[in-house]
Amino acid sequence: MLFEKTPATLDEIRTRVYYALQRHPLCRNVQFEIVHTPRSRKGANWTISMHSVEPDALWEASDIVADIQEAYQLAA
Repeated sequence: MLFEKTPATLDEIRTRVYYALQRHPLCRNVQFEIVHTPRSRKGANWTISMHSVEPDALWEASDIVADIQEAYQLAA
């Protein structure tokens, strides 16, 4: 079942990603930036570029980001 994505501003998405990463002990040092992209077939119009991800945190951080990407779209 497909769910409608919740519109959010860039700042709201940044805040949600930050706090989600902070909740996981391995992901607390992950640095990231949100990048606005053209709308895709899936409706995505933003992505996250992660920096300084330790190898042990890569899968967890990727899962956290993917969950947030599925839930939010950048508000017009």
